[in-house]
Amino acid sequence: MMVSFFDQFASPLYLGIPLIAIAITLPWVLYPTPSSRWINNRLITVQGWLINRFTNQLMLPLNMGGHKWALLLVSLMVFLITINMLGLLPYTFTPTTQLSLNMGFAVPLWLATVIIGMRNQPTVALGHLLPEGTPIPLIPVLIIIETISLFIRPLALGVRLTANLTAGHLLIQLIATAVFVLLPMMPTVAILTATVLFLLTLLEVAVAMIQAYVFVLLLSLYLQKNV
Repeated sequence: MMVSFFDQFASPLYLGIPLIAIAITLPWVLYPTPSSRWINNRLITVQGWLINRFTNQLMLPLNMGGHKWALLLVSLMVFLITINMLGLLPYTFTPTTQLSLNMGFAVPLWLATVIIGMRNQPTVALGHLLPEGTPIPLIPVLIIIETISLFIRPLALGVRLTANLTAGHLLIQLIATAVFVLLPMMPTVAILTATVLFLLTLLEVAVAMIQAYVFVLLLSLYLQKNV
């Protein structure tokens, strides 16, 4: 029996081995690999069509220099969607509820976009810290504010993904607990609560996909400013 609702976000251990490693590795096993045949089956065809559509949509605002990131960004989005969806299954663990994991994705990728901007176009990259036409007395203040906002970006990426998934899992557990408590006492209220739980689960499925898309979309926007 869990002592706290937040215990569900602790990385489980089995024989002293953290199962978060298995949770991170498992998604790559679930997807079918393209075959060497001329004609693929329906599942691989639909998978390829969805990935191509998303890639075209994601790379549309970027110039040719940013298209080199297509494989990395698409793979990251598929990975995040998969582990978010698997975390909604019973008796599973969601690695993306760990802020350390999300920051491990956000910080290196954000830093890579900044380094690319400084290397390819340092004048334009530094020019983002000071809007054009700024009055002279406001220049130091605006530079400090824009610098702080620049360094807050990876924190916002990681915290947004962690907070949305954590809040959804907590709501599901709270409502599910209420259903079990109310079922023997007030069956009608329990059934209504279970209906709310079902709708909330559907909402969480949408949140799991949307948050992965938003994470990658914001990275592409940061990349757009630096390529």
